[in-house]
Amino acid sequence: MATVLSPTDQPVIITGVSWQTYERLLADFQDSHAARMAFDQGTLEIMAPSFAHERPLHLMVQIVEIIAEVRNMDMVSAGSTTFKREELGRGFEPDASFYLQHAAHVRGKAAIDLHSDAPPDLVIEIDISHPSLDKFPIYAAIGIPEVWRYAEERVMIYRHHGGGYTVEDHSTVLPGVTSQQLARLVTMGYEMPRPAWLRHVRAWAEGLPQTPAGEPDRV
Repeated sequence: MATVLSPTDQPVIITGVSWQTYERLLADFQDSHAARMAFDQGTLEIMAPSFAHERPLHLMVQIVEIIAEVRNMDMVSAGSTTFKREELGRGFEPDASFYLQHAAHVRGKAAIDLHSDAPPDLVIEIDISHPSLDKFPIYAAIGIPEVWRYAEERVMIYRHHGGGYTVEDHSTVLPGVTSQQLARLVTMGYEMPRPAWLRHVRAWAEGLPQTPAGEPDRV
């Protein structure tokens, strides 16, 4: 029987783990939201997200959903779906993930198979703890186009280029969105009553430019 982990932002990192053990753990915890796991060629990270982790995550998820709605964009939220490739020896459960450009291709599917389905277009990662497993080699191997990473009250936008990621000021998946805007909106989400914050985010999203180049930040 799987043990329910106490919420904490200090992950457990174990080396020398076989793919078979990783698969068994995934099976044991498949009906539980208590733990998220990442696997990188024998190194396993297990984390039980805390309130401090989930709060900025929820705010960032809502920002993406509001932008997509305002722009009338097709979107499929894949949440913390397990994405894995045995032949690569890598797998992860993101804090949040979205299909935007590839939404139509996965709509109606009961499961995602990365051998035939595209990876999510956008992954959100919340990093409250130090140290934690560097997941960017996993993201790159699986082919995640864009990652938004929240850490220390900042949001960094990473774009996949070649074999790795570069830091970008603007999002490519959601043109017009900048890292500075995202960080400011998350901070405001902590300070403002939720109805007022939601109205503010919607008004901001309605005024966003459709192309990222040369536009000033407006929050």
